[in-house]
Amino acid sequence: MVDQLVSCDEISSHTTLLVKEENVLVFNGELSEAGLLENIAQTAAAGLGYMTQRSGQPILTGYIAAIKNLEVFALPKVGDVIDTDVIIETQVFEVTLITGSIKSKGALIAKCEMKIFIKK
Repeated sequence: MVDQLVSCDEISSHTTLLVKEENVLVFNGELSEAGLLENIAQTAAAGLGYMTQRSGQPILTGYIAAIKNLEVFALPKVGDVIDTDVIIETQVFEVTLITGSIKSKGALIAKCEMKIFIKK
């Protein structure tokens, strides 16, 4: 659900994804709400995985624990490229709280807060 990790640091990550017809979360030519959520989660995972690997530590497994304040303004169509930004708001033990936002053609199409449980 991520084509390219464009940038990341200790608190943020940015990815792109080309919406393709064969994506399992595409219905009627549009990426579904579930696809948008999965893209945000995978953007968080890509950034964390890259930073963890860069520091020589083992990659950890994460799970979506909760989704809050989801707003979807539009669904991207097949052929659209979406840009996703994730910011880590806080980390307490194995729980990470992030905010995620997705843009298509420069317009905000979705945003949410997400709690991710990271298994150590």
